[in-house]
Amino acid sequence: MNVLLSIKPVYTSKIIEGTKKYEFRKSIFKKKSVDLVYIYSSHPVKKIVGKFTIGDILEDRPDNLWDAVKDQSGLDESEFFNYFEGRSKGYAIGIDEFTPFKNPIDPRLHYDNFVPPQSFCYVDNEIEEFCRDKKQ
Repeated sequence: MNVLLSIKPVYTSKIIEGTKKYEFRKSIFKKKSVDLVYIYSSHPVKKIVGKFTIGDILEDRPDNLWDAVKDQSGLDESEFFNYFEGRSKGYAIGIDEFTPFKNPIDPRLHYDNFVPPQSFCYVDNEIEEFCRDKKQ
């Protein structure tokens, strides 16, 4: 089981550069069998730009998360705490092995009625294989 995450392009760029090693979420997928994450870079990019394997997933109070991973967050302190404002718990998903796609995938060309996930959605198969097969 894999997941498709919507991430803003500014943060997608930091993942690609290697300066963002954790993706932060207010809520997280429940299925424990997820080990691969596809990155949908939201507006204005609107493409699936790469994938990563999941490292450790931290669950804690935002202040503890910040203390633990601030040097690998790709965020400044105000961005981080603004995101988690009013939350008593948050998640930090470790980005283990990131693979950028040479040719980012436009999901609208491969999936009828594609709607980007608000936060994440489950995907059954490897997206790039499905899209390659669908083109033929």
